[in-house]
Amino acid sequence: MTTQFGEKSTTEDVLAGIDLTGKRILVTGVSAGLGVETARALVAHGADVVGAARNVAKAERATTEVRAAADAGKGAFSIVELDLASLASVRACADALNADGRPFDVIIANAGVMVPPFGHTADGFETQFGTNHLGHFVLINRIAPLLKHGGRLVNLSSAGHRYSDVDLDDPNFERTPYDPWIGYGRSKTANILFAVEFDRRHRDRGVRATAVHPGGIRTELARHMDESEMAALVASINETAAEAGTPAFEFKTIPQGAATSVWAAVVADPAEVGGKYCEDCHVAELQEGEGIRGGIRAYALDAERAKALWAKSEEMVGERF
Repeated sequence: MTTQFGEKSTTEDVLAGIDLTGKRILVTGVSAGLGVETARALVAHGADVVGAARNVAKAERATTEVRAAADAGKGAFSIVELDLASLASVRACADALNADGRPFDVIIANAGVMVPPFGHTADGFETQFGTNHLGHFVLINRIAPLLKHGGRLVNLSSAGHRYSDVDLDDPNFERTPYDPWIGYGRSKTANILFAVEFDRRHRDRGVRATAVHPGGIRTELARHMDESEMAALVASINETAAEAGTPAFEFKTIPQGAATSVWAAVVADPAEVGGKYCEDCHVAELQEGEGIRGGIRAYALDAERAKALWAKSEEMVGERF
């Protein structure tokens, strides 16, 4: 069993005493929030981190502490350009990483968007499904051969997966009225199902995949929500908590939010987290019921649903893996 950590654990708590020298890790979304802290913590403990970001200049400004950690220790840090809302950009990034040829020990698919107005990616996909799922689906599958034996994939999902299962008949809201939270839920469920099927396909070569919920954190991810919407969301969560007899919601700090990603990536037993969904630095239990709460809905771990999403995703991006 791994050491017990919890919702208050930080990146430094879970990495205490761990030397990541020689580990090479890809982290997407290093221009703000959790991605920056994830990269910083890993670099501070000796890892060679490749950060991916749509806006490289913004990422350079945001990661001064990451570069300081690299300068102060044994780790290293570099940035590559990646716009998950453009498959041309995704494929160019994958091509560059493959041409470089250096393997990865871990991929942390951290980047994403949350509840934007209705829109489409460069390839015509609904913004959240296209960015949060399909962009990562193509990137990770294209560079999967670079994952070493014993490597791991960590997909950032969310308790927001509870809003909706994936819709394989109408993924782009062409016949369904758009609801930003339903769109978010679909994409976050897709992140989990992708990890389930990736884990099944790669575990025989020692590569495991997991999905994680970082918790509620105030980051740029919530830029499409105003204060009244945030207050209503928190009130809804607390109503559910009161009914369940659990404590009221508290926002996590960014180091607490990034802790589960780091724990699942380099601390937890791979056999414990492979094909699972984790929160607060432990594997989550099945938990049905309405509202945003802890645990995972059964549909997000359904193996057949995961295979069907994989096939639908291949059809949508025009590429088989």
